[in-house]
Amino acid sequence: MTLGSTFCFMNKDELRKVYLKKRLALAESEQIKFSQKICNLFFNSVDLSKIKVLHIYLPIKSKGEPNTWLIIDRIQHEFPEIRLVIPRVNGAVMENIFFEGPDHLEGTKWGMVEPKDGAHVDPLKIDLVITPLLVIDNQGHRIGYGKGFYDRFLKSCRPDCIKIGVSYFDPEPGIEEKSNHDVLLNACITPKEYLVFSSY
Repeated sequence: MTLGSTFCFMNKDELRKVYLKKRLALAESEQIKFSQKICNLFFNSVDLSKIKVLHIYLPIKSKGEPNTWLIIDRIQHEFPEIRLVIPRVNGAVMENIFFEGPDHLEGTKWGMVEPKDGAHVDPLKIDLVITPLLVIDNQGHRIGYGKGFYDRFLKSCRPDCIKIGVSYFDPEPGIEEKSNHDVLLNACITPKEYLVFSSY
């Protein structure tokens, strides 16, 4: 299966539909293979020596998201000094909670897995964010599911916080409806390469 981009300059709603359909069309074996390649590229490309607090999403299986548990498990074994933070949705706000292990997680009615409890983390303390997305363009503009949770969260992080997306697919040449208020990602990892959009 070709993982190339579609045609350029579709609007956000169109791109959401196209890329969610493409992602769900991947066989489970392809998702497993691509997630492992993304994990390997992350550890081969990202300098974790100065990272103390790392925010990482937990994958929603029903939406076919790249499996970040591979990254979580390896960080816990190889970089135990790094504190992991995972998201929890509370109304219109996405909270950051220290990850204390699978026993502290529970499923939600939206098919997500979230911490039941735990210590809250100030976004200003986070050094690196691994963010979900449906599609990204060549400048680092990301499109999520349209709820704005990560847009609001990324704006609350420090300017020097490293922001990395993960995607099964190549970036689009461009995205319509871009805003000057968008928070650009520094990089994105696909199964093929580690793409850098801005220095950090």
